Amino acid sequence: MTRKIDRRNALKLTAGLGMGYWMGTCGTTAPAQSPNEKLNLAFVGIGGRGRVNLDALASENVVALCDVDDQRAGDAYEVYPTARKYKDFRKMLTDLDNQIDGVVVSTPDHTHFHPSLMALSRGKHLYCEKPLAHSVSEVRTLTQLASQKGVATQLGVQRHARSNVHRIVELIQGGAIGDITECHCWIRGNRGMPEVSAPASEIPAGLDWDLWLGPATDRPYSADYVPYNWRFWWDFGTAETGNLGCHILDLPFWALDLKYPSHVSATGPAPDEQRTPKSMATRFVFPPSGNRKEISLHWYHADNGPDILRQHNLSAENNNSLFIGSEGMLLCGFNQLKLYPEEKFASSRPPEPSIPDSPGFYQEWIQACKGGPHATCNFDYAGPLTETVLLGNVAYRAESEFAWDAQHLTTVGNPSAQPYIHSAYRSGWDSV
Repeated sequence: MTRKIDRRNALKLTAGLGMGYWMGTCGTTAPAQSPNEKLNLAFVGIGGRGRVNLDALASENVVALCDVDDQRAGDAYEVYPTARKYKDFRKMLTDLDNQIDGVVVSTPDHTHFHPSLMALSRGKHLYCEKPLAHSVSEVRTLTQLASQKGVATQLGVQRHARSNVHRIVELIQGGAIGDITECHCWIRGNRGMPEVSAPASEIPAGLDWDLWLGPATDRPYSADYVPYNWRFWWDFGTAETGNLGCHILDLPFWALDLKYPSHVSATGPAPDEQRTPKSMATRFVFPPSGNRKEISLHWYHADNGPDILRQHNLSAENNNSLFIGSEGMLLCGFNQLKLYPEEKFASSRPPEPSIPDSPGFYQEWIQACKGGPHATCNFDYAGPLTETVLLGNVAYRAESEFAWDAQHLTTVGNPSAQPYIHSAYRSGWDSV
């Protein structure tokens, strides 16, 4: 049994923390007493990307490790022998409420929201892998709660810290290609629509399948989902859009100072109720702001990149974004950039660097937890970015377009898209 949880009920869930596993004090965690004091951190999800995050933050005190899959966790429990071991994040955060400063969430997309909600409600600093949550309403709830609690947050958009990304932003904001009204971003490849196995597989030893499912609809275990292909099932993942959209759309979001779109549309193959597509295209319209004109932002999941590249005889190789301005174009990826027409910009010089080097993406969050400046991908910035990414999936799955009322989270004039804004939780996960 599942029930849709809209934003109002999600906020009630937040306000009502106090029953069962969620019982505990919800006071705000104070920053460490000095910049040299180590943070006490708890980790939810320590296999795959979670292990990368764990090792990157090992300079702090690793107090607790939580994973529903002993095999996926690998040797983390041996490498960090003093950390307390858990399978259920609810018990971990209840047991250690007064012993931890921050929480790192690195689980599959459908289980980002609940541990993040519980951590923020208890005033813990939060580092969460992208996308921030599984639905737009979940993202908005976490963004608002983090702001209310005044905690340090960071979304795992690690490429934001790269120097080449900084140079791209400086060129765009410095007017190198004039007024920009159009931007095209893409991920190449055709991952999606995974094969469906008929019989359910035997649950591997060490995996708590019920906890892995978390709030998702109950179903038999299958190797079709674990350990990686969950990404291409709507109940668990958010397609290639959610997988890499937060990384790639970070470029125009930062460079063009975007926040919430006013209109969303999408095209692609007929949607499958369960599985994500091998290709799709979405378009977001952002209203004018300050000196910036209206922006048409396109996102593509396309095997050979979008047609706009072939129209201008440009290469998709190692690139993921094309900015089109009144004075030229900027083609770029995370590690390269080039201005067009080439002859026009042959002798041009880049502006003096104005964006300071990052101390390190993880270090940004550590310093913010200890009272330093906000991390660059804190939820005030990364929340609207994630919402936009997920809105592309909404338009695709609804096979339609809509005006977007960001204040009320409403697909104006298109009620068929509205259900995709919210999440459905099975019994036991829809109230606390």
